[in-house]
Amino acid sequence: MPKKPPIIFPQEQKLLSELGERLKLARLRRKLSSVVVAQRAGISRSSLYKVEKGDPGATLGSYVRVLAVLGLTADISALAADDKVGRKLQDLALAHSKT
Repeated sequence: MPKKPPIIFPQEQKLLSELGERLKLARLRRKLSSVVVAQRAGISRSSLYKVEKGDPGATLGSYVRVLAVLGLTADISALAADDKVGRKLQDLALAHSKT
């Protein structure tokens, strides 16, 4: 029995859909077929279809593999790299522990 995808809010779905569309456009600009990208990524065509549609049921691993095939792995390093809120919370906790 397949797992149900996580509950996702509309704003989050919009982000996934936009990412999927950008990945699809990147594939098309490279003139790569969905068959070729799926084979190179080691995923099924249906998994690639899910990624390109922004399906929340697609695994993070599938997104990463597609990014790698398209030569976009540097983009992964930028994800959550600038944690401004977390650093502010940490600074506040440090300031309160000194008093």
